[in-house]
Amino acid sequence: MKFAEFITEQKNTHMTHIEDKVLYGGVNGTRQAINALRELRDMLAGETKSKLSTKWDGAPAIFCGQDPTDGEFFVAKKGVFAKNPKVYKTDADIDADIGSGDLATKMKLALKHLPELGIKGIIQGDFLFSKGDTKNETIEGEKYTTFHPNTIIYAIPYEQAKEVRDATIGIVWHTTYTGNTFESLKASYGVDISKFKKSKNVWSQDAMLRDVSGATLDKKETAEVTKHLSNAGKIFNKISGSTLRELERNQDLAQLIEQYNNTFVRAQSIIPNSNTHVNGLIKWVTDKFQKEMDKRKSDKGKMVQKQKLDEILKFFSARNKKSLVSMFDLQKSIVLAKLKLINKLNSISNIDAFVQTKKGYKLRTGAEGFVAIDKLGGDAVKLVDRLEFSYNNFSPDILKGWEKP
Repeated sequence: MKFAEFITEQKNTHMTHIEDKVLYGGVNGTRQAINALRELRDMLAGETKSKLSTKWDGAPAIFCGQDPTDGEFFVAKKGVFAKNPKVYKTDADIDADIGSGDLATKMKLALKHLPELGIKGIIQGDFLFSKGDTKNETIEGEKYTTFHPNTIIYAIPYEQAKEVRDATIGIVWHTTYTGNTFESLKASYGVDISKFKKSKNVWSQDAMLRDVSGATLDKKETAEVTKHLSNAGKIFNKISGSTLRELERNQDLAQLIEQYNNTFVRAQSIIPNSNTHVNGLIKWVTDKFQKEMDKRKSDKGKMVQKQKLDEILKFFSARNKKSLVSMFDLQKSIVLAKLKLINKLNSISNIDAFVQTKKGYKLRTGAEGFVAIDKLGGDAVKLVDRLEFSYNNFSPDILKGWEKP
């Protein structure tokens, strides 16, 4: 079954880590994850063509285009998908919803300058900078123009960055929407910026990664990725389908498992032996709800939390625990294959990336990650080195773009 068969069109407000498709997507989601990596492996081995994009670490997310109900130009945050869509067509709309501050300023600049691109339909992107956010600085002996929207500092060689310095705003685009109403919008990954008009005020980028010729896997590397994926396939066949379906139905439990896994990301440590990990998960869940019980003053409040815990612990039957051990082994194989591919893709980045510590050091890092897409659709999956980017994103020691050293 092809990865394309599991692509569904949906609004692109959250994208799942590829290994977590096992948690949230059940049997089909697990197949999707394995097949996505197989297709990316084949692409980097020069055997097939697939769609791939770079995941930029911009903020905030921005939507814009023509209101399908009246044709007027608007900008918006993720509130565009609310039951009563929040869209801004005037500065007064922005003032009424956001008030003052940096976000309001960015939205007003977007509302002023994005119509200059002649955008048709509705598209989504990430804000990278506005005037005043860019800096000229020397890092590791090289002169750059930089911008720091979130966790990653993007650095373009100074001689190549005149358009960035001249622009009022910078945005990277990644998703196109179609539909006759906001409620019926369907997402497809990719934005054709070749149809945009030129504007000196907008540094406009396309997230798609079209040339991966510099990241070709050799036979040995291809064999290593194949080994991890073959192992993933073998483990997948051992997992009870009912366990995966139960997790798919119980998204709250799946989120708890992801939260537990993220404690290892925050500690920048490798997940241990899967048997140990399952036992650790049960203890972590128990302790978490015990803390909630201890916070409650009334017996009724304590009982509510105990009932929640008892309901969750029912999942951990002998069969499900055995499947969880295999599931964590499967995730490890997916991660090992993913990291091989990410490391290869990072070698062709044309923009340097750094993070900044509270002590002022700028440390070279990779891209936020990549997005694997088979055909245009909203349910693409992200490939992120969580021990690098996600750790940096969680870490209080790594400065974000809005923080000062």
